[in-house]
Amino acid sequence: MKKILFTGGGSAGHVLPNVALIEELLSTGEADVCYIGTDGIEKKLIAEWKIPYYQIECPKFVRGGGWKAFKQNVKIPLALRRAEKQALDGLKQFRPDLVFSKGGYVALPVIRAAKKLRIPCFAHESDLSVGLANRLSAGKCKHVFTSFPETAKKIRRGKYSGALIRRNVLSATRADARRQFGIPFGEKVLLVFGGGSGSARINDSVRKHLKTLTDRYFVLHVCGKGNLAQSNFQNYAQYEFISDMGRAYAAADVIVSRAGSGTIFEILALKKPAVLVPLEGQTRGDQAQNAAYFAQKGLCKVLPQSRLDELPEAVENALRDDGLRLRLLDANFLRGNDEILREIRKTLAQ
Repeated sequence: MKKILFTGGGSAGHVLPNVALIEELLSTGEADVCYIGTDGIEKKLIAEWKIPYYQIECPKFVRGGGWKAFKQNVKIPLALRRAEKQALDGLKQFRPDLVFSKGGYVALPVIRAAKKLRIPCFAHESDLSVGLANRLSAGKCKHVFTSFPETAKKIRRGKYSGALIRRNVLSATRADARRQFGIPFGEKVLLVFGGGSGSARINDSVRKHLKTLTDRYFVLHVCGKGNLAQSNFQNYAQYEFISDMGRAYAAADVIVSRAGSGTIFEILALKKPAVLVPLEGQTRGDQAQNAAYFAQKGLCKVLPQSRLDELPEAVENALRDDGLRLRLLDANFLRGNDEILREIRKTLAQ
């Protein structure tokens, strides 16, 4: 049986698209799979699949200036060599026929090590702009698949495939989801979440406007680990984490979320109206670019962090925008899995 090694991490957005492929490959039994990552979020998210996991320590580039960032970044070359050696050990143990990278700082040493062993590599870039790890490893990959057609033109060996979307996100039913969350019949449901670890800014805004929001909707609030707060409001349920986000999506009539590419494509594939609140100041600006791209196509609403006081009005506007709903119905975002699996199978057959 052929073997595929997956890598990528640092955020859920660099892991969950890998899960989309892993679950399909395991369901068909066509390949053995394993994962290389750090002791970070990728280890937690991959654990449920009970596949071999090789842990390495990877350096992370610190954005921004200042002495602290300089001290961290100056250590990267030596730390990268150590991480590459650890990745080599994992690759030699598993002996994969192919490596698939989802990017993030975890992926670069793995791709470099795989190239030394002459193992064919694929990568996938979710965002409109290309992440640092994928830019640095593109030349070592057979293809860098992209969620956006425009992105494929910006990177060496880019190939437009579409986004990777977990099948279980699409399988939940509205009635079952609402029953399991205990949502009263007939209530409109607002789903709010701020990424894998939550968002303090979004959480604070939701709680500030709970009276208005719960008068209009049942609010399903995924606030992140350690972020639960005391509340006596009816029509309000808060969770640190929901493992089956497909069920949460299915229950929702309208969504407020960050603007990571994976999240956006899941929302669009499910044809849900959404208000996107891009993360600001901690990234290369990819979330703002992603959100603006789809807002220009009329497929979502965007609310900057600086205007979170307008959250109730923004949610109502998204829910009542008939044009947005019609454009969502016409859109198709379910091609990526099949396109990438086709290329993987072709390479494994050679």
